[in-house]
Amino acid sequence: MQALGFEINPILPWSVLVIFVVSGIGILVLMAYLRAPGVLWRMVFLIAGYVALLNPTFVKEQREYLPDVVALVIDHTESQQIGDRLETTQSAADELRSRLENLLNLEIRSTVVDDAGDGEGTRLFESLREVLSDVPVGRVAGSIFITDGQVHDVPKNSEHIEYAGPIHVLLTGDATEEDRRLIIEDAPKYSVIGDTVKVLVRVEDYNARGELVPVRLSADGKKQSTTSVKIGNPTEIEVVLDREGLMAFEFDVEPGPSELTLENNRSVASINGVRERMRVMLVSGEPGPGLRTLRNMLKADPAVDLVHFTVLRPPNKQDLTPVSELSLIPFPSGELFSANLQKFDLVIFDRYHRRGILPVAYLSNLVDYVLAGGAVLDIAGPSFSSSLSLATTPLSKILPARPTGKVSEVAFLPLLSREGLRHPVTASLYKNDEERESTDQPTWGRWFRLMEAEVLRGKILMQSPDKRPLLVLDRIGNGRVGQLLSDQSWLWARGFEGGGPQQDLLRRLVHWLMKQPDLEEEFLSATVERHQINIVRKSLSPVTEPATVKGPNGKVEVVSFTESGGGQATAKLTVQDRGLYKISHGQLSAVATVGTENSLEIADVRTTDKILSAVAAASSGSIAWLGETGLPDVRSVAKSASKTGPGWLGLQKNESFRVAGLVRVPIAHEFLLLLFLLGSALMAWRKEGY
Repeated sequence: MQALGFEINPILPWSVLVIFVVSGIGILVLMAYLRAPGVLWRMVFLIAGYVALLNPTFVKEQREYLPDVVALVIDHTESQQIGDRLETTQSAADELRSRLENLLNLEIRSTVVDDAGDGEGTRLFESLREVLSDVPVGRVAGSIFITDGQVHDVPKNSEHIEYAGPIHVLLTGDATEEDRRLIIEDAPKYSVIGDTVKVLVRVEDYNARGELVPVRLSADGKKQSTTSVKIGNPTEIEVVLDREGLMAFEFDVEPGPSELTLENNRSVASINGVRERMRVMLVSGEPGPGLRTLRNMLKADPAVDLVHFTVLRPPNKQDLTPVSELSLIPFPSGELFSANLQKFDLVIFDRYHRRGILPVAYLSNLVDYVLAGGAVLDIAGPSFSSSLSLATTPLSKILPARPTGKVSEVAFLPLLSREGLRHPVTASLYKNDEERESTDQPTWGRWFRLMEAEVLRGKILMQSPDKRPLLVLDRIGNGRVGQLLSDQSWLWARGFEGGGPQQDLLRRLVHWLMKQPDLEEEFLSATVERHQINIVRKSLSPVTEPATVKGPNGKVEVVSFTESGGGQATAKLTVQDRGLYKISHGQLSAVATVGTENSLEIADVRTTDKILSAVAAASSGSIAWLGETGLPDVRSVAKSASKTGPGWLGLQKNESFRVAGLVRVPIAHEFLLLLFLLGSALMAWRKEGY
């Protein structure tokens, strides 16, 4: 199409033209006042000259009208899978596309919104913005949603939807739908092990409001208790964390008289069980360079509360130093090893030997402490091989290694034993699989002292190249004991011959003694990535038997493990159902939650017009229930006209265009202007000549 316009393209600047006009008019006025002949022709001459300088032209625009754009957003999220909503959605979308295609000058942009799996619910407006991101507002005819109305990213301000034109909503469900659902309103993320915490839950069911219904509680898949909850009233349910790490508490309510889905009848609260700061008592005897690195490591650990004593002056030491000049305090052996011993999670002896400070009765208390669940770590020095060794005290009942009396001070390279290659304390000391495979040539430096010992029980994790034990761990009674038969680990911290993983070794050793779950020799864990469960099995023996996985619907699947090195075997299982999965392997068990806990997508699955009604009204759009009125007719209407009516919805005509080209035609032809100029000048000269 073409559009005709008019424009002026002056040859000279407007300031110069104004001077010419004023000067010309002044001359004409003066000549008229003096009654000079030829004034009329001079006026014609000036007008023709001004027209030539102004250069007026007719402009013809070659316009190319652009199609209006309608956005069709189709909801295929999880709540739309209920009943026949998806079939209704697809049928309406196909018919709507057919009707839209019959409208002239209209471009259809369609998008399907699937469940993102991130727990953020249905996000139709986010998809709408993406569809219209490159479309000017002046070309948008409108937007149409086909959904159940459960949308979780509705803009709060109507100014944020101006880009969408009139928004029309087609609802796929039934306005009379009812559904029972359980909601966790509040649950802590962390709790101290052994403490009782309260989880606030609410059951909603408009058909049975005020009734009492039983809510069952399970912890890590094991049923614990049942609580009566009044429908519609928030109720606190107490749970207790009995172990460290993440625990999954599942709350389940029985089905109601009318249900759309049973998935929102249960909710999961994952609470991380943490210990209070673990108390460690470090008793050091003969000072050595390894003490500083050990102390620094324990002080830097945020989970450890360290109490450290260095015994430098035994009670029987006699010298001439005045007591008033001594800065030492008596070692509180009675308080530590009798009254308050049970308050500690771990006792460490570093290069300690008998000095007459700890009576036999206190050492016997230490034995009872370990058998009852405590832990002891002995880092041996040269005195371990002497008659003053702790192995000659009642502690010999719990120490897994007995000294032979020999101290080797020949350089050796610490190596991992067969069990050490799989044990969580030491398996990760190697940097990579290649280093693990060449077990006789690790990249760390050598040590220069080894207290030779005979291992009576426990597991040897580290040893010398000639198989002499270096690190021995043992479980005895309910407690744990560790022995490091060298005081040279500090060489790794100092970087001697390239250093070594001393910090990792000591930290893992200390935390194993304090029963950190992920350092257990036999351990089963599971993590989730979208709909894939990743299972990890740690064991000191190769894992050959498969694991069983029980889904939320009761279905049991068997999955095999693949050895991945370092004492670990892994398995993967892809699942579809959302909920709590229970994994078991032998005596071990774990749980995994597929889908975001308490996801918005299934929190409420009833079809509703309440969420989108304000947006539709603010944009001059409409809401229609497909099950009641069927698919509305679609019309193109003017911008100023109503966008909705009985049985129809309107898309606005914008008549946007782009200029494909311009044709400029001068109003005054150059030849005619020249003729007027010459003719008027000649006539003026002739008049003035008479």
